[in-house]
Amino acid sequence: MIVEILDVFNNRILKAEIVPAESTSMPQKRNGWNFNWKKLLKNENTKTVMLRLVETPQTIEGVLQLKNYGNMLIMDVIEIAPHNIGPHKKYEHVAGCLIAYACRESFKTEGNYRGYLTFVSKTNLIKWYTSKYGAKLAIGQKMYIDPDKGSELIDKYLNKLN
Repeated sequence: MIVEILDVFNNRILKAEIVPAESTSMPQKRNGWNFNWKKLLKNENTKTVMLRLVETPQTIEGVLQLKNYGNMLIMDVIEIAPHNIGPHKKYEHVAGCLIAYACRESFKTEGNYRGYLTFVSKTNLIKWYTSKYGAKLAIGQKMYIDPDKGSELIDKYLNKLN
């Protein structure tokens, strides 16, 4: 799937792609990533994708792992490349594209949770998920994005080119 991300320094829109993750190209903790993605890739009942620029496919900008739990889709793990975090980040919209992709996948489920994306947030990110992506707090650190907000995110981050 082709998406667009923003080169913050040059204020240019760049084409990126969301593709299935491959164990040979997963980011590593020694390069500043927080998760052991090669190990996570082995988890059962999961779907793992990565976002990379079309121009430089060897560099991963973000990774997302989704997990099916019955008829519910869970955003199990999401991580953005270290160079895309903070005030001096290189690219914007990486997380938005991955979250919108997860929302799109949630519409493929059957049953009462169709269109709902659930996840557990780190405490310090709850306000960020709420304000930037319209997520709602359920219990404790458990959050969800409802079908209406999910559709908005899909339109904003995915439907520009697809």
